[in-house]
Amino acid sequence: MPSLQARLLRAVLRLLIKRNLERHRRDTADLIAAMRRYFELGEPAQRRVPADVRVVPVDSGGVRGEWVLRRDVDVDAARRGILYTHGGGMVACRPLGYRTITIPLARATGVPVFVPDYRRAPEHRFPAALDDAVAAYDAMRLRLPPEGIALAGDSAGGNLALATLLALRRRGEPRPVAAVVALSPWTDLEGTGDSVTRNERSDDMLVGSLGETKLALAYADAAQLRDPLVSPLYGEYAGGPPLLVFASTIEMLLDDATRLADRARAQGVQVTLVLEEGMPHVWPIFPMLPEARAAIATIAAFLESAWQAANASVASTGGTR
Repeated sequence: MPSLQARLLRAVLRLLIKRNLERHRRDTADLIAAMRRYFELGEPAQRRVPADVRVVPVDSGGVRGEWVLRRDVDVDAARRGILYTHGGGMVACRPLGYRTITIPLARATGVPVFVPDYRRAPEHRFPAALDDAVAAYDAMRLRLPPEGIALAGDSAGGNLALATLLALRRRGEPRPVAAVVALSPWTDLEGTGDSVTRNERSDDMLVGSLGETKLALAYADAAQLRDPLVSPLYGEYAGGPPLLVFASTIEMLLDDATRLADRARAQGVQVTLVLEEGMPHVWPIFPMLPEARAAIATIAAFLESAWQAANASVASTGGTR
């Protein structure tokens, strides 16, 4: 059964976010403005950084964002790191607002977490956000070996984490990272999963298929929606790194997660699928939830295992990937 904190949070999200987004979903510009207004409400509270954490802004070589790391970690000496792409429907949110998960991730894993401030739609359409994520990966590669890098992201950011993996594999890097973590990922921008309609009423944050379609078309052209770099559901993952995928049984993007997991498993990829009953969309970003703290622990354990396996693979091949 969901915790009391989760049940209370669902009520707040339904009242504060879903109800307001529903009022604006028929007009794309209104919907995007509302998402930026309501999804970014908590950003000012994140400006105060805990004493045990450092945030290092980056704006260099076309890559903008921030490193989040424990104070006892030297980003220049680190041999591991996480590239975290935040959610927001491709149109909203900034790295600042995602410190609610990047700080816990940095604490739990003990590695630096880089969050790119990627360009958002509709001002910058596909492939701008993906290009920024790939540029952030390339910048991390100047510091870290591929077996030391993990990709992670939530919702639209989960899409970008998976699309980044696919883009890197397209350019000839079959296993460019040690692992990928996707939290309630938006993998099918055509919205063909049954849960998009089945869970429309039970989802406490996301609006219906009309709103999802408007966001998809704000990001990419209709003819591009089956491109795996736009909808990673259709990607080829065979021979790739292990995946950890989270989803709630009551959210609209449930089938986006389960179908991705099924496809990757069918291609021989090691996939861990975590399904939680009665959780809000992307619940690990809400640190007040005991379920979020459990999710962070699961992610940290998964990444540690993946990093060890990737390093062992490199050692067994004489230091080459």
